[in-house]
Amino acid sequence: MLRRKRVPPPPRRGGLAWGEFLFAHAGAVLACDFFTVDTVLLRRFYVFFFIELSTRRVYLAGCTDHPNGDWVTQQARNLSWRISDGELKPKVLIRDRDCKFVAAFDEVFRSDGVPVVKTPPRAPRANSFAERWSRAPGERSSTGC
Repeated sequence: MLRRKRVPPPPRRGGLAWGEFLFAHAGAVLACDFFTVDTVLLRRFYVFFFIELSTRRVYLAGCTDHPNGDWVTQQARNLSWRISDGELKPKVLIRDRDCKFVAAFDEVFRSDGVPVVKTPPRAPRANSFAERWSRAPGERSSTGC
């Protein structure tokens, strides 16, 4: 219908798409997420990890059966030591909107000069590197609030 009315296609958006942005800035991006492990004794453990996008190096932050905001903030402090020592040099941290990420968690990284970017709601592809590393095909995330 648009061709019949001779309406040209819309212009391309300015700037990079999210995937192109991540690829272009992968050397400076750190992402974090949870995955679950179910045991034979029917217990569920939550594993918290950070991943460098450029090298795909994974830092296992910790494992607990009841993660909360205080526990996650302490894991951020532990990783912050590596940032202050110069072992890690992230420019941005990507995280999802899980309720376990409290304001104190974000403040730990902001104090190191690393801004925190929250992914859009219901957008698993926005944190695709962490999601892909943590999930087997067909597995669903179960760390929501």
